[in-house]
Amino acid sequence: MIKDIIVNLEHRIARDPARDFAITIAETFDAHVAGVAFAYAPDFPGYVMLEIPSDIVAQMIVESEKTALAAIERFDAAARRSLVSAEHRLLKAIGAGAPAILSTLARRFDLSVFMQSEPNGVDNDDLIETSLFQSGRPLIVVPYIQKDGLKLDRVVCCWDGSRAAARAINDGLPLLVKATTVDLLIVLNEKTNTAPNIIRGAEMAKHIARHDVKVQIVTLPAADIDVTNAILSYVADNSATLIVMGGYGHAKLREVVLGGVTRDMLKSMTVPVFMSH
Repeated sequence: MIKDIIVNLEHRIARDPARDFAITIAETFDAHVAGVAFAYAPDFPGYVMLEIPSDIVAQMIVESEKTALAAIERFDAAARRSLVSAEHRLLKAIGAGAPAILSTLARRFDLSVFMQSEPNGVDNDDLIETSLFQSGRPLIVVPYIQKDGLKLDRVVCCWDGSRAAARAINDGLPLLVKATTVDLLIVLNEKTNTAPNIIRGAEMAKHIARHDVKVQIVTLPAADIDVTNAILSYVADNSATLIVMGGYGHAKLREVVLGGVTRDMLKSMTVPVFMSH
């Protein structure tokens, strides 16, 4: 069951898709939602700091805190309108320290919500990737073009028999139970051993069905390099409203290496994506 949610609030976006989406999740599950906004302090090398007047640095910090507080005000207003249990947190981070802070905080919540990075705009890649691999909790990434709240009319679960996919489906069960229809999607390509995947799909479908979930198995042929497009095309053709998939890759210090499908999905997603690692 989802009882508490944490959402990263965007500074300069009046219509914050992640904020609004997280609030609708809270409404659906009667859950508590915490909005987090970061006030950033610059982390310039020492020799650069010597060249920058202290009043300029102080003004940069003030401006960042001001925009963070404005995001919190918008979150508080939205939460009040929806009558959900809510809190906000203003966190301070130096330079690129926010991802580690947020991923640690997210360990005490059932679910994290982020907005997808924008081309030439908001860059949430580090926040998303660090939380995916370091929080030990699932997350939802919301497209930056998202307008709707949480809809569970048709959920597509990507299944390849892997540990990551199994974890994602297990963590996503609270959502699947409320879904009208769940498709267990198996993409078949040159790297797929067809028969075992179909068998594993049948067993996983039985497991999901035991949780009173209406589930069907769907197999889809695709070239290995085109798996993401195959999934997104299926989602569009069938008016799916949520994708559930494992996050593939690993984190090494600050360098996060994502599997190809995960990376491509975060870039090209058209509906919210629930991920677990």
